[in-house]
Amino acid sequence: MIFPHISEIGSAYTLVMLLAGLGLVLPFVVDRQRTLHRTLLFGVAFVFAARYAIWRTTDTLAPAALTLDMAASWSLYALEMLALAGSLSAFVIMSRLTSRSDEATANAGWWGAATPKVSILIATYNESLEVLERTVIGAKSLRHPNKEVCVLDDGRRDWLRDYCDAQGVRYVRRPDNKGSKAGNINHALALLAMDPEPPDFIAVLDADFVPHRGFISRSLALFHDPQVGLVQTPQHFFNADPIQHNLGVSRSYPDEQRFFFDHMQPSRDAWGIAFCCGTSSLARWSAVQDIGGFPTDSVTEDFMLTLALQDAGWRTVYLAEPLTEGLAPEGLKEYVTQRARWCLGLMQIARSRLGPLGRNALRLRDRWSVIDSVFYWLTTFPFRIAAIIYPLLYWFFNITVVDARLADVISYFGAYYLWILITLNLLSRGMVVPILNDVSQLLAALPITRAAVVGLLRPHGHPFSVTAKGGDRDRINVQWRLMAPFAVLLALTLVGLGIGIVSDRFAFNDAGDGKWVVLFWTVYNVVVLAVTVLACVELPRRERHVADTPERACFVTGDGAKDLWITSLTEDTVRLRGPIYPEGTRGILGIDGVGDVEATVISGLKDGARLHLRPTTAQREALLLRFYTEDNTPGIARVRTSAMLGDIVRRLSFSSGRS
Repeated sequence: MIFPHISEIGSAYTLVMLLAGLGLVLPFVVDRQRTLHRTLLFGVAFVFAARYAIWRTTDTLAPAALTLDMAASWSLYALEMLALAGSLSAFVIMSRLTSRSDEATANAGWWGAATPKVSILIATYNESLEVLERTVIGAKSLRHPNKEVCVLDDGRRDWLRDYCDAQGVRYVRRPDNKGSKAGNINHALALLAMDPEPPDFIAVLDADFVPHRGFISRSLALFHDPQVGLVQTPQHFFNADPIQHNLGVSRSYPDEQRFFFDHMQPSRDAWGIAFCCGTSSLARWSAVQDIGGFPTDSVTEDFMLTLALQDAGWRTVYLAEPLTEGLAPEGLKEYVTQRARWCLGLMQIARSRLGPLGRNALRLRDRWSVIDSVFYWLTTFPFRIAAIIYPLLYWFFNITVVDARLADVISYFGAYYLWILITLNLLSRGMVVPILNDVSQLLAALPITRAAVVGLLRPHGHPFSVTAKGGDRDRINVQWRLMAPFAVLLALTLVGLGIGIVSDRFAFNDAGDGKWVVLFWTVYNVVVLAVTVLACVELPRRERHVADTPERACFVTGDGAKDLWITSLTEDTVRLRGPIYPEGTRGILGIDGVGDVEATVISGLKDGARLHLRPTTAQREALLLRFYTEDNTPGIARVRTSAMLGDIVRRLSFSSGRS
């Protein structure tokens, strides 16, 4: 688009500024819930994407010849177009949205007087008692009366058997670990089938996921439809994930899974392709029996369970309510391992009997669902790596990867990129943050790319890695092996940038405007790589409950009773604001919903004191219920932009402290 009396670059900037202005107006006229509005927004995105793709194809590629320029230029182009195709598929999915909360409310108690029996299966392998007791106590406290809690122990631990006996819950172990988590659940299903009264429904919880009190009753309401075989609910987390924590933005930037669970899954549900995510799901007993139990063909048995149910004529639906909360991976190694396992599992599914090319009864949309996921894992992360590496080819070897004028880059790429940011942030309430989103993808890009390629070529025979839970996080830990490739790439990028600024010895001016394009590209990469390196420095953690709010309490000592404020509460410590007490002072602290707890002052503060709690067993369980089972939304649901910028500045100044 050329505007008269303005230079080409001026015209390009004018188009971008017009889009930016439109982005400021759209929130006042767009209804995020309306399919028409969403379709129009993504329809415009398709137009800009097609415009950009045509320009890339016709104007930016190296001439066809046996040269390094062609090899580099065309390979990047191929990766980018594949990633673009994956993005367009996701845009189609997001053009619809559904919410089932009203449906769940309208059909509460549809079963009448005969309350269905629910078996709650807690699969565990190597989790500690500290992790497991939250889940067991939370499951026992569910409001649904006709329930049975079953702990499925693939670690065969006697202490866990004794704990289950003391809690009055069913303990199940098996002689081997065949089939991993799916095999563990199938072994329990076989035992449940032999009970005098098998369950009507089964709920699956990971060992570190605590159900809110209404998890069963709200999920059961959607089974009023006899074709529904499984109800999936979102995963929320009571702790910050490694990216939030290490960058110091746990109070202002949502966890990495929020976009998927809060926005992508409701859109998938609108198309009828929402899928099981393992934990926090409820399945109909007859449906699971109909397909012969949980599939063991993939390490991501959850997604495959949905396909198996769909293949047999059952539906999976999604209830977008915070009904459970769990432990996000606390370390980067665990975070990366988990994502690589998800990728491998999806590739195994793509090559399985329930894959998009398999001989099965899956609908076209189910096959599309798998293909969309394959495109996500197979293109997004390799392209993220390529976007870091390819500019180096220019600085060090004078290989022009993208031969483009600056005005065209602004007009074609700038307009497309800005419109996508406007649309996604409008529909997801600001969830897509440049740089931070790039960092979250880049951190796991290498192992995910390896898992994607190897998984497609050789889907089976890979070791299964369980995500570690809990552990000691009391000190700074630098993930050197994970950081190394990013640190090397950052150094090379800085050297290349220096070469381009000071000398044309390697990077010549014959690229024209292309040099300015690569210069901007390189500066952006420097920022992304620097933040990625920073994210590899794991900060100490302490227990913190993001849903906690200050409350009144009464502390009784030998000097009498005084009312004060609780500003921070954990299972064994409390921070009080009010009178200052000498260290060693003993007393009784009255905590709402917990009772009178023995406490000792362990340190004085300028505005109060920190106390060590000595709760009884019953009081400890009451604390766990209070922390993890209340009907709230744990974590951060949306980006708080101004607070996030302040948090990042504090982190860069190394003054963020513990969080």
